[in-house]
Amino acid sequence: MSDQVIALQHCLRTNGLLGNSAFKFGSPDEVVFASGGPSSHLSNASMICGPSKLRVIIRQPSATLIAPKETHSPLNGDIKLTSQKEPFTARFEEWQHGSWYHSNSISAKNISDLLEQLKRWTPQEEFENKPSEFTPNKAFWAGSFAYDMVQWTQPISLQYPPKEGEILAILWLVDKYIAHSKNSDEIEVFSHDGNWKSLVQNIIYGDLELPIIAVQPSNEFVESSTHTDLEHGEIVERIKRGISEGQVYQVNFGRFWSGRLVEDPTVIFHRLLKSNPAPFSSLIYAEDLGLAIVSSSPESLLKCQDGEIRTSPIKGTYEIGIDAIEENELRTQMVEDVKERSEHRMLVDLMRNDLSAVCDVGSVQIERFDVEAYTNVQHLVSHLKGNLLANENGLTALNSIFPGGSITGCPRTMVCAVIDEIEQKPRSFWTGSAGWVDVHSGDSSWNILIRTLQAGKKEGKWLGKIGSGGGITIRSTAELEVQETYWKADALRSACGWNKQNKNSQSKGELSIYPLEIEQCNTDAGDGKVNTFEQWKNSTDECGVLLIDNLDSFTLNIAHSIAGIGHNVTILTGRGDLAEELSDPTALCDILEILNPSHIIIGPGPGTPSDSLLSKAISTHALAQQIDCSVLGICLGHQSIAEMVNGTVVKSPNGAVHGTPISCNHDGKGVFEGLSSPQNFTRYNSLTVNIDEENSPLSISARDENGEIMALRHDSLPIFSVQFHPESIGSPNGKRLLENFLKFNRMLE
Repeated sequence: MSDQVIALQHCLRTNGLLGNSAFKFGSPDEVVFASGGPSSHLSNASMICGPSKLRVIIRQPSATLIAPKETHSPLNGDIKLTSQKEPFTARFEEWQHGSWYHSNSISAKNISDLLEQLKRWTPQEEFENKPSEFTPNKAFWAGSFAYDMVQWTQPISLQYPPKEGEILAILWLVDKYIAHSKNSDEIEVFSHDGNWKSLVQNIIYGDLELPIIAVQPSNEFVESSTHTDLEHGEIVERIKRGISEGQVYQVNFGRFWSGRLVEDPTVIFHRLLKSNPAPFSSLIYAEDLGLAIVSSSPESLLKCQDGEIRTSPIKGTYEIGIDAIEENELRTQMVEDVKERSEHRMLVDLMRNDLSAVCDVGSVQIERFDVEAYTNVQHLVSHLKGNLLANENGLTALNSIFPGGSITGCPRTMVCAVIDEIEQKPRSFWTGSAGWVDVHSGDSSWNILIRTLQAGKKEGKWLGKIGSGGGITIRSTAELEVQETYWKADALRSACGWNKQNKNSQSKGELSIYPLEIEQCNTDAGDGKVNTFEQWKNSTDECGVLLIDNLDSFTLNIAHSIAGIGHNVTILTGRGDLAEELSDPTALCDILEILNPSHIIIGPGPGTPSDSLLSKAISTHALAQQIDCSVLGICLGHQSIAEMVNGTVVKSPNGAVHGTPISCNHDGKGVFEGLSSPQNFTRYNSLTVNIDEENSPLSISARDENGEIMALRHDSLPIFSVQFHPESIGSPNGKRLLENFLKFNRMLE
């Protein structure tokens, strides 16, 4: 399959239909999406975009508009949330007379706002022929967003933002392209320019000439790394300390290798297509900007087609092995590895949450769970899908899930701030996304830019940098985490000629897929609606269950579970200025009188109860019988309720547990009614509670196998709390527990 893409690119350039010689049809910039490896469910079409005449570029604003945030430490619980954001400027450039000229500028508040505004510049006329694979049927935008667009998708400001003028995104309007189908091996041409289409068809109906890729020249320039292995290991341990304090669950830390390139990035792209085929490979090439992005990405961030969206998060990595026997042994070890499975389960719960922000209740499901084996590594991969809400589309979906959870961690907002703190430099395009979007229909396909080379041209010489990283959890060991980054960077560093020490960096195989048993979601379709507090104020819906969002990445999973049972849910943030205002007794009483919730759930989140004054206030007033509805605390909410009756919140004596199902022994009462004991529930906590049961109005209703308190129940009030997460895919009867809670009305019977 890679040969077809290489041959097509070569023939188009040779015949003046692509690249520098295609000036009659548009600019020399090139955008290619290559689906490497065998045909599979992952991706079945490669695309070569024709010369474009319009592009839009986003650059980092000046420090006077977006100043670096003052020094603080999110890893130690000090996060600075930013509710009001300055918009960014998107600059339009038109290709005229052999050059790009500035033609217009617009301001946008986020990614979806930008794409929505691009509709004005995008023709709606469909191409004459219909694509046989999932590729655009009309003019579309293609290009890439840097990870640093996180400045407009998360409520944080960066301490280490990009330099003023650094490119954050570049998109081209594409009205002509070529698609190659893996399934049929056919080549299709789509264009509103009849002359270009006719010339291309004449070429592809002949014999395509496959250029010879020259022997890779020696690169005598020395690469450098942003971190030594020792520094990398120290950062792993630092992150683990933050996890043990309850501030984060998982953090994806990255490091970079950089150095001179002795080949043009397009040659490196072709070399990687053959040596490291991947289903979401891409090339972005704009020589006048001194920018090239070469990616061998195995990961899809988002696919949107006809109102259905999909994401395929990767988390869990082992080396591939030297032969089939060792590969199979390593694959079995990975599938049975508690650390890898917990890391992956956490990511799946995170992405369920992100999809739920834009999808119908009950529609977010796991389609597949596989091991995917590539040239040097094999991964655990889940494939999730959901049906978009009527008022959402592929544009808002991209904004909701960018940047991807697999390259940030959990909880999302907190870890994005932590990544900024510990990496201390912009990621640029590494872990951003490349892809295409039909802004009118929302149909789109975006990868995650891992296994990616970003090259810049200065004084006629190309300089490259490669990022690589991994998810750090409480079970991580520094040595293995450092080793994993080398595995992931191996193919790219070798293609750049930097990896001289590794004699075994040749391709060991291509994509193979091994299906695994799926852990299913707890959410069914139901009549309940999910609203934020702001949405509820502008609706006529009943509040239903009031859910306090403590900056967690699983809040919407809880909301959709409740809505799937048939109850409305209104989500109120538990952190920030509004939450602090509402923690005042009078303000809290007033808002609860207005909302009139049927139940209250104090949700999970990073940190301690002191980080959520609203959670503490609700716990206090509920325990004082000043709130006339049932209350359930989950994780942080559980700790908040315990702390308000002289319980203590301490580090878990048996260590932090994140993403791992634990055996829970319970008394079968309250929220556990009808559930057998013991019962498996997934934990995401570093902290736990102790109470003096004899002198407390709370009784212990569940413990884990080590005796740690997993659930509490008030002796006379409908107040309950659980340390675990009933909404997780690793809590098979979590829905039953939530149903039990919802049966308790405004007083105990």
